[in-house]
Amino acid sequence: MPRNKKMFPFPFLILPIVLLAGLIVMLLWNAIMPVAIHASTLNYWQALGLFILSKILFGGFRGRPPVGRGGPGMWRNRGWQLREKWKNMSDEEKEKFREAMRQRCRGPRQE
Repeated sequence: MPRNKKMFPFPFLILPIVLLAGLIVMLLWNAIMPVAIHASTLNYWQALGLFILSKILFGGFRGRPPVGRGGPGMWRNRGWQLREKWKNMSDEEKEKFREAMRQRCRGPRQE
């Protein structure tokens, strides 16, 4: 199946999800925020705008973490490489690595 035919229903699936998310944001906001912090209520379009703004600022629109942040599978394929590297290190190199990790994990020095 060509790529174009696979992409055809995509907008028809995403649009209802986004519109439904705007409704959910509006209902949750209007149920919680006016009581909790005395905020004003939102209409549907304000809620939809708030949802889109929050996706842009905090999450993006993709299913992966924003650039520069690791995800749950970040180290999944690196384990064997790190074990192999550790096996090939000399005792002095292993001790130097351990000391470097201690220095990193210790936090700011208190003098």
